[in-house]
Amino acid sequence: MASSQSFDHQRFLKTVTQKAGVYVMLSEAADILYVGKAKNLRNRLSSYFRSAGLTNKTMALVARIHQIEVTVTSTEREALLLEQNLIKQYRPPYNILLRDDKSYPYIYLSSDHRHPRLSLHRGSKRAKGTYFGPYPSAGAVRESLSWLQKVFKVRQCEDSYYRNRSRPCLQYQIGRCTAPCVGKISDDEYRRDVAYTEMFLSGKSADLQASLADEMERSAEALEFEKAAELRDRIGYLQQVQASQCIEGETGDLDIVAGVINAGLCCIQLLSVRGGRVLGSRSYFPKSALEEGVHDHVEAFIAQHYLTGSGATDLPKELVLNVELGDAALLASSLSEQAGRSVSIAHRVRSQRAKWLQLAITAAEQNLQNRLAATESMAGRYRALQELLDLDAPPSRLECFDISHISGEATVASCVVFDDNGPLKSDYRRMNIEGITGGDDYAAMNQALSRRYKRIASGEVPKPDILFIDGGKGQLNQALKVLHELGIRDLLTVGVAKGSDRRAGLEVLIRGDNGRELSLPDNSPALHLIQHIRDESHRFAIGGHKARRDKARRQSGLEAIPGVGAKRRRELLRHFGGLQGVRQASIADLCRVSGISEKIARDIYEGLRSA
Repeated sequence: MASSQSFDHQRFLKTVTQKAGVYVMLSEAADILYVGKAKNLRNRLSSYFRSAGLTNKTMALVARIHQIEVTVTSTEREALLLEQNLIKQYRPPYNILLRDDKSYPYIYLSSDHRHPRLSLHRGSKRAKGTYFGPYPSAGAVRESLSWLQKVFKVRQCEDSYYRNRSRPCLQYQIGRCTAPCVGKISDDEYRRDVAYTEMFLSGKSADLQASLADEMERSAEALEFEKAAELRDRIGYLQQVQASQCIEGETGDLDIVAGVINAGLCCIQLLSVRGGRVLGSRSYFPKSALEEGVHDHVEAFIAQHYLTGSGATDLPKELVLNVELGDAALLASSLSEQAGRSVSIAHRVRSQRAKWLQLAITAAEQNLQNRLAATESMAGRYRALQELLDLDAPPSRLECFDISHISGEATVASCVVFDDNGPLKSDYRRMNIEGITGGDDYAAMNQALSRRYKRIASGEVPKPDILFIDGGKGQLNQALKVLHELGIRDLLTVGVAKGSDRRAGLEVLIRGDNGRELSLPDNSPALHLIQHIRDESHRFAIGGHKARRDKARRQSGLEAIPGVGAKRRRELLRHFGGLQGVRQASIADLCRVSGISEKIARDIYEGLRSA
């Protein structure tokens, strides 16, 4: 580790510019430690080398600085954008980092179909249709889709499924679809339901309620009492959802961002409001190696989320915060320029916005308490594991391996990693096992561990404190053999064998260093931690095995047939809705697919039945 004496900050500060720009702090190994921006680079960088007033974590950062690189920018906005792009690209350990690698979900209503469908959508908006949102989570989208399915009954099935219906499906039977696929509803009536759906999703609830009331009255006058009762129920559903989501008389598109800190942990709560309706909320727990305040976390969240993250594509017109930011004007101008319209940032609000802000603050406080409780519980489990295995200190990194297959088919190995906070999913890995006898778990474990621990031995991947193997002495011996061959001597390896009747709570732990077997009571915190990582590796391995097996089964039948290339496979699967539909099709049915001649249809028919 480089000391602060290795970097002559006094000479550096004499030459550094006072203009706006971005600075990058590097370690002796040329790793990026921290990225920051400044209106005045000299003044900002001087603050890191004060003789007093620095926190312990900031002093730890300064002690590692070996070099500082600066980039001068013409405006503060350019500095802000460059800073966020560098943070996103390099993810420096001392910056506040937001884990936000997923795009926001939307409700998508197609427009290029006789009977449009509703669906959850993520990613680029290439398909023709209307996109409603963004929603803060997939759960919020599914909740809305479920409600829409009950009320307006617009279809949500895949187009391939829709095309191949000859009679109504279960959704029609339970009153959640009007079965346009088989003509149970006229095109005009279906278009009306689609229009109602669009009105609701666009926030025009008052207009929608008025339209439904008018139609209910017309139906009653025409003595169509069943239809009038159905419309009455729709109005009732609409009033219920308005009461739970809306504040009467309030409109607008805005995001509420509330940050709270407790015990060194921060929670950022994002509350999304569109058309005056609260679409839902989402919690973020950004990581920081420095002792930052709430305003630092909120400012970093807004910059990362809206300038370079998933929120960049759908900026609201207004952001309401629970703290005042020093760079609020700079952030607002940067967001406005990116959006091509005005985006305001406020922290003092009244009336309904104040109620929304308080709702976000309360949610952030509650979610932070839940996270702290879970963290304390996890810390207790690690201490119990330390005591059980007689370690000098609680372990901080665990790995567990498992193998999954069915009769040797599509064998997949999983490696899951836990840190102090539990599952570290960014470090999870799956490995497809090749070149072994089907069903040979020992060979599969040997291959998986060899591939993983060659990288650990070379320093590419951090070494765990404990390696858990899901299996008995045979699998454990394979692990010890691999570690011995790679020269890894000081890694504690533990086998997790199932008990006599394979019930949870009766696991037997086998230490690799001395062969000692341990059985723990079913209320042991250490056992709960081991079960957690073992079950997680099992789940992760099974998921990989199923995906690989399904892919092989989906492709193998058609790919082995001469004359059936990628384009014809795609047309067949789209037409019949999957491989099962292709298998069930007759030669005449196959001939109806574009590009399939009678000869190819016969080859497909015979090939799938002989497979």
